[in-house]
Amino acid sequence: QVDGDILWFNNEQPGIEVLHRCMQSYFGITSNEFYSKKKEYHERYYKETEGRIKIVDDAAITKKRVESLCASINPKLIFFDQIDKIRGFSDDRNDLELKAIYQWARELSKRFGPVLGVCQAGGTGEGKKWLGMDDVDNSRTSKQGEADWILGIGKSNQEGMESVRHLHLSKNKLLGDEDTDPSLRHGKADVLIRSDIVTGK
Repeated sequence: QVDGDILWFNNEQPGIEVLHRCMQSYFGITSNEFYSKKKEYHERYYKETEGRIKIVDDAAITKKRVESLCASINPKLIFFDQIDKIRGFSDDRNDLELKAIYQWARELSKRFGPVLGVCQAGGTGEGKKWLGMDDVDNSRTSKQGEADWILGIGKSNQEGMESVRHLHLSKNKLLGDEDTDPSLRHGKADVLIRSDIVTGK
């Protein structure tokens, strides 16, 4: 839904797994279906997406490399998984270092396009359905203050709820558009994880 490239910085798990999960999600197919015709799905995926989703797989991604790639690709959407692990920032306190990362990401969004950053919940989020802003890991208010939009993904430890995730839009400063439902500005929703589709081989 963007008119340019999507730049996806992955420093969390093997890039090939992320790519295959993207393909499975795109086609809505199981692991068995995907791997039975992997070459065919690879070709279709790149043809249909026009190669616009560019995954940068690097466990030690730096601020400098991100800026260089953004300058050369001019992405319309930037995605970090995990944003807290971007290197090249330093401060005496960890929360201030994280604040600098989030301020930097905000500046990137002004230059290129929306920036989405994944980070972990802290210990307060364990077994909690509806995560709030105070459940963000390793932060007082610095990370939350830089974000325009925060979506918490909670998981209950209750038996039988293993495949359910609980989405809570705990912060939303976005203006929206003609399709926006004001009643959902800070909405909550339960979703079912299709593990046969989203789990890599």
